[in-house]
Amino acid sequence: MAKKESTFLNMLVTLLLVTLASSAALGYIYEFTKGPIAIAKSAKKNMAIHKVVPEFTNLPGEEVKKVVADNDTLYLYPAKNGDQLVGVAVETFTNKGFGGPIRLMVGFLPDGTINDIAVLEHKETPGLGDKMQKSKSNFSLQFEGKNPDNFKLSVKKDGGDVDAITASTISSRAFCDAVQRAYTVFKEGGIQ
Repeated sequence: MAKKESTFLNMLVTLLLVTLASSAALGYIYEFTKGPIAIAKSAKKNMAIHKVVPEFTNLPGEEVKKVVADNDTLYLYPAKNGDQLVGVAVETFTNKGFGGPIRLMVGFLPDGTINDIAVLEHKETPGLGDKMQKSKSNFSLQFEGKNPDNFKLSVKKDGGDVDAITASTISSRAFCDAVQRAYTVFKEGGIQ
């Protein structure tokens, strides 16, 4: 068999075919995994709602209220036991994290007291900023049972009431920013 001469046209056609095949494979894999990824994200969100508010009997996802704030959307999930509101889970965010955006689920009791907080997403430094997660440290426990009306949601270095994560002041500030945003929207949200 004779060896083909390497020409610009041969190289271009070969590169085009490889690129086309790669693009098709990538598109197929994306379509194949899109559904399971959406289901996993939804399940994670529902688990977070269950973690941060008291026991409820309704389906908060069906009564969600969307609020636009700071060029993004916050979601308020009312948790009810029968007809009585027992809490509101607020999916909040901040763009001030050291590693990028942080998304939290903050649970409030009807009087505004923080019931619990779950971290949904973050890209903070392992061993430092990721200590905002309960599985890594007790940092988020200091928010539980506190009402932001009389608990300043900023780190002590900035005159607030929050003990920052050691060597992760930026991540701690970002966490406080997300919780404050959630509280502001909760107070203005008017969910009954």
